[in-house]
Amino acid sequence: MRALILAGGAGTRLRPITHTRAKQLVPVANKPILFYGLEAMAEAGIKEVGMIVGDTAVEVQAAVGDGSKWGLDVTYIPQAAPLGLAHCVLIARDFLGEDDFVMYLGDNLIRQGVKDFVDRFEVERRQFDPAAAHILLARVPDPHRFGVAELDDNGEVVQLVEKPADPKSNLALVGVYLFSRAIHAAVAAISPSDRGELEITDAIQWLVDHDQRVRSEILQGWWIDTGKLTPLLEANRLILETLERRIDGTIDAESRVEGRVVIEAGAVIEHSHIRGPAIIGAGTRIVHSFVGPFTAIDENCQILFSEVEHSVILARTRVDHAGRLEDSLLGRDVEVTRSTVLPRATRLMVGDDCQIDLT
Repeated sequence: MRALILAGGAGTRLRPITHTRAKQLVPVANKPILFYGLEAMAEAGIKEVGMIVGDTAVEVQAAVGDGSKWGLDVTYIPQAAPLGLAHCVLIARDFLGEDDFVMYLGDNLIRQGVKDFVDRFEVERRQFDPAAAHILLARVPDPHRFGVAELDDNGEVVQLVEKPADPKSNLALVGVYLFSRAIHAAVAAISPSDRGELEITDAIQWLVDHDQRVRSEILQGWWIDTGKLTPLLEANRLILETLERRIDGTIDAESRVEGRVVIEAGAVIEHSHIRGPAIIGAGTRIVHSFVGPFTAIDENCQILFSEVEHSVILARTRVDHAGRLEDSLLGRDVEVTRSTVLPRATRLMVGDDCQIDLT
């Protein structure tokens, strides 16, 4: 079993953050989103990973390296333009060979991981008349925004439609797929959709239409596509909920730390109140401030005379006399100040290297 991780998207829905960094490397709970996927592959016992990269290839390669940090061997596969998920399979043909593989979207987060999903696929592949593919599905309230599956009574796929106007079910494709080598004939046979992409839904439908079995499994835990601000903050909240309290930094006698809080070595908390779940990165200083629940503050930041809650703050950012920030995403090397404190919270989404005066 190999893995194909897709890390080539432009991340337009997360701009301005993604003007200066790959969307898959935006941190959730102080860890790049992509790293959770790599951990999931390692946990599933996969060793060889092909990674589709695009315009942000240099940054992704610098962050991931050869994959040895996770016990993986990563091969980078460049995609010149975002031409669809099935196109990713097409250009990865030499890497994938004849092996079964899991395809995983690098900006997705799945609480339960993929190990059990992979194990069940491998067991079935050794049986008589194995399925050509397994897809992971989730029940969603707005299926018209996703690829949608219609199933028979045995849980096998009858039809797949990409972003249907009139969905036949509320079962959306999650972004984790398990394929046998049969998928290669499918991606080679289909034509681009109206939006000019080779759709993986069309490729899977090709398998169904050619009498290949496609099994499904409905996700029991949560799944989040982190491509927009609100779901990214929700993913941060859900990951922080799993923290175990760990205090490696310095807390003075006038400060109070409550609940599941991680304070990394080198962080300093002075005259401040930290209420978890929250994580404070190495080298960060928090002075005369309140950091509320579901906040992740990266390394070497400064939070001074301010309040921050339900937010993600990237490395080396300074929040100084800024009043109250909530539901915010601040990039790297940002400075936020305010000379007049207002009686309401401010919500910000700010890209790297910005200076914001909230006066």
